Amino acid sequence: MTQTNLPAPSIAWCQALQAKLMAALDAAWAILDGSDDPAAIRRVRDKAKAVGELAAVARKVALIVPAGRTAPAAAVAAPSPAWETPLEAALAPVAAQAEHARRALDKLKGGRRGRP
Repeated sequence: MTQTNLPAPSIAWCQALQAKLMAALDAAWAILDGSDDPAAIRRVRDKAKAVGELAAVARKVALIVPAGRTAPAAAVAAPSPAWETPLEAALAPVAAQAEHARRALDKLKGGRRGRP
């Protein structure tokens, strides 16, 4: 499954949906202002409730879309020394672990006693 990172269309989609929901609420409000019929008021309330639920779901969907990321400031501000290559940087933890393992093995064997 591939993911596409397209934040611009998602923002446009959210804005278009928000405009439609606001237009639906405005229409419902106009019906509410012009009518005293309890059935019409009930329908308007149901419609407003549905619009609110759609808006809540749209907010959740908008939060799912990942925002564009920038590089952390520490990674940009701290360049590596000129003598350090990516290979050396990758091997440094391995070398430290090997040295630690060698010392632990010497300790288990009794150190360097009796050996030249």
